[in-house]
Amino acid sequence: MYSNKKNVLQLAALLLEYGIDHVVVSPGSRIAPITQTLSQHPAFKCFTVVDERSAAFFALGLIQKLQRPVAVCCTSGTALLNFGSAVAEAFYQQLPLLVISADRPAAWIGQMDGQTLPQPGVFNTLVKKSVQLPEPIAKEDEWYCNRLINEALLELMHHGNGPVQINVPLSEPLFEFTEKELPQVRTIRYSGGYPKSLDNSDYFRNQWTQSSKRMILVGQLPPDEKVRKVLEGVAKEWDCVILAEHTANVSSCPIIENFDQIIYALPTEKWDEFAPDLLITFGGHVVSKRMKQFLRKQHPTQHWHLSSDGSVPDLFQSLTDVIEMDENFFALLGSPTEQQTISYSLLWRNESDKLRNKSKEYTATMPFSDLLVLKTLFPLLPEKAALQLGNSSTVRNAQLFDLNPGIPVFCNRGTSGIDGSMSTAVGFAAIHPAPTFLVIGDLSFFYDVNGLWNKHINKNLRILLVNNGGGEIFHLLPGLNKAESLDEHISYRHNTGAKEWAMAMGFLYLSAENETELKENIITFVSNTSDKPILLETKTSMEINAEVFKSYYHNLK
Repeated sequence: MYSNKKNVLQLAALLLEYGIDHVVVSPGSRIAPITQTLSQHPAFKCFTVVDERSAAFFALGLIQKLQRPVAVCCTSGTALLNFGSAVAEAFYQQLPLLVISADRPAAWIGQMDGQTLPQPGVFNTLVKKSVQLPEPIAKEDEWYCNRLINEALLELMHHGNGPVQINVPLSEPLFEFTEKELPQVRTIRYSGGYPKSLDNSDYFRNQWTQSSKRMILVGQLPPDEKVRKVLEGVAKEWDCVILAEHTANVSSCPIIENFDQIIYALPTEKWDEFAPDLLITFGGHVVSKRMKQFLRKQHPTQHWHLSSDGSVPDLFQSLTDVIEMDENFFALLGSPTEQQTISYSLLWRNESDKLRNKSKEYTATMPFSDLLVLKTLFPLLPEKAALQLGNSSTVRNAQLFDLNPGIPVFCNRGTSGIDGSMSTAVGFAAIHPAPTFLVIGDLSFFYDVNGLWNKHINKNLRILLVNNGGGEIFHLLPGLNKAESLDEHISYRHNTGAKEWAMAMGFLYLSAENETELKENIITFVSNTSDKPILLETKTSMEINAEVFKSYYHNLK
C-alpha cells in the first residue's frame, strides 16, 4: 500500500516514467510517506543508509556504475544539510543525483517547530534546479506539482548532467497508507542534443590542419569505449599528443599517461618545444598540478574546450573557444589530405618511454612503502574488476603505475574532498557484479568509516587501507613539512588501526607490515573465493614513504 499524499504519488509515478528506479533512503518519520511508497513498489530498488552524508555518496557510487540518475531521500531538518558534500561532488563531477527532501509545511518554517529550516534552494548554485512541490488539493495544484517534477527530472541530464533538488512538504497525518496503485501521470519529453555540425566547422578544421603541435588533454570520464576508439582514430591519422590519467578511462597505446613525470623531468628550457600550439580539452578534472602549471605558463595559442553544458572553464588561462559538443566533434575535423609527420607526438612518446623505463628501474628495488603496495596490487587486479581511488595521495600515487586498460577507474575528483570516498565505493560495489577494489588512505578511511555501517556491503568489496599514520601528503609540501604544528594539528599523526572496525562490520581482516606479509596476504585479497568482503590494512612509515616518493621523482632527472 502507498501513501495517500498526492505529491508523493505524482513523484513516485514520474520517477518510474523517467527510469529512475534506484533509490537511497535514510530513515526518518517525515520521509516515511515517500519511503513507504517507493519501497513497496516492485519496480524500485531501495538501499537504506542511516548516515545521510554517507547515503548521498553511496548514491554517487550507484550513478558511477549505472551511468544514469539515482535518487537519495532524507527527512526534514539538518538531515538535508548532510547531503551537501556529495551534492557539490555531483555538481562538479556532473553526476545526475536527484535529492528528494521531505519537509514540514511552509507555514511552520521559522516558527520554532522541530526539525525545520528553509530547505528549498539550500544548495544554492550547487544544483542545476531546485523545486518546492505544493501539497495538492485542487486539480490545478496537482497539475502544478506534475509540471514541477517534470521540470526537475528533465534538468538532471539537460545540457550536461548534474544534481537537482525536489523538496516535498508533507502535512500530518503522515502515515495513511491507503492507495493501492500509483496514478497515471503526464510525462513531458525533451527533444534536443548536441549539434551534428557547426556553422564555423571550416574554421576549426583549418586551424586544426594548420597547427603543427596539437594536444588533446582528457579529464575524468566514465568508461566509454566509443570515446576510446575516437581518440585512437585521431592518433592514427594525425600528429597529435593525447594525454590522459587513469580516471579518464581511455587507456590505450596512443595515450600518454605519465605526463606528470614528463613535466617534472623536463628542463624549463625545453618547455617551449613540448608546449602545444593548439590544445583541446574535454571531460572533467585533471589531477596533475604540474600539467596545470605547465599549460598556464606556456599559454597555447588556441585552447578549445568541448563542453556538454556550455560551461566556460578557463583552467589554463588561455581558453579561446567553447564548443558545445562531445567527442563527435573530432569527426568534423576530417582526415588529413597528405601524409602526416609524427614529430610532435614522437617527441612526447620518446620522453614517455624513457621515463617509464627509469620508473621501472627504481621501483624494482624500492623498500616497503605506499608505492610498493600499489605496485604489488595493480598487476594482480582481476579482469572485470573496478577500481575506486581515495583522494589526496592515493589518486596521485596510483598514476605512477600501469593499469590494465580494461579496468574502469573512479574517484571523487569533482571537488576532490576525502569525505565520501568509501561510501561511494560501497554504493558502486552494491550493484557491480564483479570485484570492486577501493584503495584509500587512513584519514579518508576513518573519516568515512560510517560508510561501512549499512546493509549493502557485498562480498565483492575489497578495501586496501594504506595506513601510514596520518596525512602523509602534508609532509611532502615544501615549507609546511617544517611547520611545528605539522604532526599534531595538520597531518594528524595517529596510531589508530582498522582491525576491530573491519571485523565488527563483518569483513575478513588481513594486514601487512612488511613486504613478505604483503605478498602472502594479497593473494587472498584479490581472490574471488571469500564469502566475506575483505579489508587489507598495510602499515607503513610516513618518513620512509616521503623518502621513497622524493627519490622516485629525483630518479627521473
